[in-house]
Amino acid sequence: MSATRRQILARTGALGAGITFAGSLSEIFAGTATAQSMGQGGYGPLIPDPDGLLDLPKGFRYKVLSREGDPLPSGEGKVPSNCDGMSAFPGKGGRRHLVRNHENRTASRSAVPTVRGLTYDPGGEGGCTALELDADDNVRSERVAIAGTSTNCAGGPTPWNTWLTCEETELRAGDDNYTKDHGFIFEVDPYDPRRTGAVPLTAMGRFQHEAIAVDPGTGTVYETEDAFEKPFGLFYRFLPAKPRGGRGSLRAGGRLQALRVPGVPDLSAVQQPGTTFDHVTWVDVPDPLARETPIRFQDFGPQGITHAQKLEGCYWGGSCVYFVASFAHRKDGSTADHYGQVWKYDPKRRRLTQVVVFGPDTDLQLPGESPDNICLAPSGGLMVCEDGEGAQHVYGLTRRGEVYALARGRQNIGTPEKPEWGEFAGVTFSPDHRTMYANCYQPGTTFAVTGPWKH
Repeated sequence: MSATRRQILARTGALGAGITFAGSLSEIFAGTATAQSMGQGGYGPLIPDPDGLLDLPKGFRYKVLSREGDPLPSGEGKVPSNCDGMSAFPGKGGRRHLVRNHENRTASRSAVPTVRGLTYDPGGEGGCTALELDADDNVRSERVAIAGTSTNCAGGPTPWNTWLTCEETELRAGDDNYTKDHGFIFEVDPYDPRRTGAVPLTAMGRFQHEAIAVDPGTGTVYETEDAFEKPFGLFYRFLPAKPRGGRGSLRAGGRLQALRVPGVPDLSAVQQPGTTFDHVTWVDVPDPLARETPIRFQDFGPQGITHAQKLEGCYWGGSCVYFVASFAHRKDGSTADHYGQVWKYDPKRRRLTQVVVFGPDTDLQLPGESPDNICLAPSGGLMVCEDGEGAQHVYGLTRRGEVYALARGRQNIGTPEKPEWGEFAGVTFSPDHRTMYANCYQPGTTFAVTGPWKH
């Protein structure tokens, strides 16, 4: 397969970090043509926002739900900065609940306020906030959902309507201002965060977590590790002791395993879409807590283990789990160069298949590079958050592979001489598909966007 980066993005929508798409890639591939350049597709040209926040097509409107530095309605402090991964959950009477990550490390502009019973480590400044909205997207409550964590980048929803927030760090107690080890997954109840508290799911491993996906049939949780320096990250599965799931079930522990593809120490070496590996194996992680050695450095036996640079997106579709390696560079130690791989693992057949790969020789540097979070649009296409240079967009991808701009951020976080715009993240839709929610990472802002989605 020879394709440009834009064409592959149109076919899969799967290059970004923290992917929240739920569905089958076969649905995206079906009937997809070569992607078109920006112009006539979608909902029409973007109209400059007189308030200087968000440009949208005619007929669309936005509402600012939450703004970094504003007082939290709960009285717990200020809205934290660095708004990242997010998901929407159904509520009673048409209400909906948002859980939003804050990718704060140390010395953040606005830390997640510490709240008794919801704080893991007083030295941590990351965490999540939870918003309750009515059917008209009016904020009814906004509060801290978990605090004292670090670098909460992505995660994923569970079939029982909780959010698993992931720490993308391996810092230990004593590093910076931390009093506890970090690099864990935490479960967050969007309806009542105190029911989940701030309990690290230690059996699921301590490493640079990016995203997760849950097999709704077995409860198996798949996890990606975002490591761009050698040795690169691993692809994991967690076999829960209570496979039927439910809030708090993951605290019962389980087994953490890493994927081994025999004869393939580095997935970047595979450059042919459609390549299939049957009967791949899963190897128990020697020390999931990484007490002495990070997991990716640990001894997995004479056959070793399979690594990949920048493992990020992870999502469940149909009967398979999909995961993404965003890029690989020989200069960093990868076996080969690529600008993105999408892999599919079929647990029933124990089969790993490379869905797509594209490389530097076919990259035309078209608009909309560096896609981040994605989600399924009501039309059946995709919405993709941009994280790159210049003005930042939320792009739409139609079923026909047309690429169009749905939103453009106007918040300049640089200077007039050297402008910079805050990236988008956390795109997700309300359960009734009438509202798209998206975050601007910096300055942290959460938008609700409504309009003629069925058009």
